[in-house]
Amino acid sequence: AATLAGAGFVPVLAETDHSVLPASDGQQRPNIVLIVADDHGTDALGCYGNPLIKTPALDRLAADGVRFESAFCTSASCSPSRSVILTGMHNHSTGQYGLQHEHHHFSTFDNIRSLPHYLAAAGYRTGRIGKFHVAPESVYHFNEVFYDGAANDSESLARSPVEMAERCRQFIRNDRQPFFLYFCVDDPHRGVPYNIGAKPNKFGNKDSGYPGITPVSYSPADVIVPPFLPDIIEVRKELAEYYQAVSRLDQGVGRLIDELKGAGQYDNTLIIYLSDNGIAFPGAKTTLYESGMRVPCLVHLPGGLQRGTVSDAMISWCDVTPTILDFAAAVPKEHSFQGRSFRDVLEGRTTSAWDEVYASHTFHAVTMYYPMRVVRGKRYKLIWNLAYQQPFPMANDLYTALAWQGIMKSKQPAIGKRSVDAFLHRPEFELYDLDQDPLEVSNLADDAKHRAIFTEYRDKIRTFQKSTKDPWREVEL
Repeated sequence: AATLAGAGFVPVLAETDHSVLPASDGQQRPNIVLIVADDHGTDALGCYGNPLIKTPALDRLAADGVRFESAFCTSASCSPSRSVILTGMHNHSTGQYGLQHEHHHFSTFDNIRSLPHYLAAAGYRTGRIGKFHVAPESVYHFNEVFYDGAANDSESLARSPVEMAERCRQFIRNDRQPFFLYFCVDDPHRGVPYNIGAKPNKFGNKDSGYPGITPVSYSPADVIVPPFLPDIIEVRKELAEYYQAVSRLDQGVGRLIDELKGAGQYDNTLIIYLSDNGIAFPGAKTTLYESGMRVPCLVHLPGGLQRGTVSDAMISWCDVTPTILDFAAAVPKEHSFQGRSFRDVLEGRTTSAWDEVYASHTFHAVTMYYPMRVVRGKRYKLIWNLAYQQPFPMANDLYTALAWQGIMKSKQPAIGKRSVDAFLHRPEFELYDLDQDPLEVSNLADDAKHRAIFTEYRDKIRTFQKSTKDPWREVEL
């Protein structure tokens, strides 16, 4: 297994030198497009094995680059995850402990620097469009904002991804200097309002449609229910709406790529597609089970390198900022990143020592305090539930969902193979053998045969907390 030092964990520096290393003489630096979907799991992508879902643009992107089988968010919640993507640091190190908007009001520390800051300092034009959901703006400042989407706004342009792509046209066509475009759709997040009732959530789908979008509808009878969910009609109805939202975002990605090609920029652009966390269904989003933290990651490399490659290297969203800065020749001389660049993996030079990731979740909504720390290796995974004495709190959009209501009305309420009671009342430690138990239902934490692996992984979490200056590290293990 990779050591923490090898994985790039370093103490947060008191004073960081934000100067950057210059590009090599004559080096053409790539444009960078980072596409972040909202609540998109690996369950609903053709290139990840779903034969029903229509995602031709994303499937082409995978065929034209690298698809990661083991990519993980570090917090299955929107704002914390996005802060990690843009800083290369776990949210417990930056103060973005939970959701940013409204009364939740979590915010990143003022002294943190983010990806757009580093790239702007290196001579990149920086622009963003769509969902933002982090704060303060000074930490995450972009030179240009084409649409400043509010979190979960039902009328947001971020539900209209073809329009989003078209608004970026002039930015993409201006070739005076390399650009960084942060392209964040609201799909396939659940739509607001979250009303309890007999109807499925619409996931942003509406009868009037969206400009440039050809709606792709699905029958509840046809959708593929992932094994971490129960196969009941309420789940199927909501999955059908979720699929439609995924197909809409796919069309937006397709239009964005068309814009890049039309501007002659595609071949010199690093494109990364990922999701902030897993699907917004019970048992996935806001949890650090596999369904919540294992998410899509597709990467198109400048020059068309590594086409059609599938990687089993284990990467996390802490690694995104260091990787982008590596490609941009903009790595700070000194930094506090807790991730590391996976450029060598992308370019096929190595996959060794990419066999472990760490995760840290503390809040979703301000009322949803349930801190978890996780180490996930190739085979085993340990979840430490710091506040295990209390019931697991349900997110509002999941509690009011038709799927959850259907589960609770069942004769034997269950989330996949896990009982609802086991889902809501968790032990302090959960140790899983993912080879034998991919759905994470057989807890081995108290199994004498697994005492050595439990102790090893518990000590890894201790080291992780110390290395990242986790405020929760004082809790006794």
